[in-house]
Amino acid sequence: MNHARLHFTFLHQTVTLKHYFNEFWLCLRRIKMSTAYLYPHSLKCLLITGANRGIGLALTQLYLNAGWQVDACCRSPEKASDLNALTTQFKTLNIYDLDITDYTAVNVLSAKLFSRKFNLIISNAGYHGPKSYKFGNVSVSEWRKVLEINTIAPLKIAEAFYSQLLAGTPSIYVALSSKVGSITDNISGGGYIYRSSKAALNAIVKSLSIDLAPQGVISVVLHPGWVKTEMGGPHALISTSTSARGLFDVIATLKQEDSGKFLNYDGQMLPW
Repeated sequence: MNHARLHFTFLHQTVTLKHYFNEFWLCLRRIKMSTAYLYPHSLKCLLITGANRGIGLALTQLYLNAGWQVDACCRSPEKASDLNALTTQFKTLNIYDLDITDYTAVNVLSAKLFSRKFNLIISNAGYHGPKSYKFGNVSVSEWRKVLEINTIAPLKIAEAFYSQLLAGTPSIYVALSSKVGSITDNISGGGYIYRSSKAALNAIVKSLSIDLAPQGVISVVLHPGWVKTEMGGPHALISTSTSARGLFDVIATLKQEDSGKFLNYDGQMLPW
């Protein structure tokens, strides 16, 4: 009789423990689902250039808020007060001094970050160049400078951090381009320098999307909109926070079949 009671008690405890165990895992699952709802990204490690201001700074903050580790690059980081202020709030932020056209420095940084598994690289740094010029008065030296920053450097970033992108696959390479780089959409002419640099960037990323697809890397160009930044000017249509939030959401939904696309910050396809 006592043996039967002990056996019953043991079985009862087993059932109770199993019940609590199942409830525990159900609770963990709910927490995971809740986190996935708040932060739809499954990616965790980001490298971003031009992170000291404007769209780059806004994107950096969004990814930090979403729990990412962010390696933020910019020139003269000692002057980037807003970016540096984030280090007091986020321990997952690292800031690096980088001129993206100094390819030796780019390779040195890649070697320093050799163990990173980048799920996402955002090539954000850019340069507009002169605005008040017309046909017959195009500065060749400025054109070369703009092409170096907007076109060549993004490809060299992709090359330098290729192994880290592969380590983080499925991974995404994003280059911030511009709608003015669309040949189809060019109905106003002019803007030879900036237009050509972004059109060339679009062509480069399209090639990357083909070359890196077998390795599981998604490559896209995104138009951030006409944004109220130092480059966009005070008459632009949207704020940096609106642009960055849109870009963040678009990147979160990218799939392999999106590789090679030219997308607006609201997710709409743009013509080449």
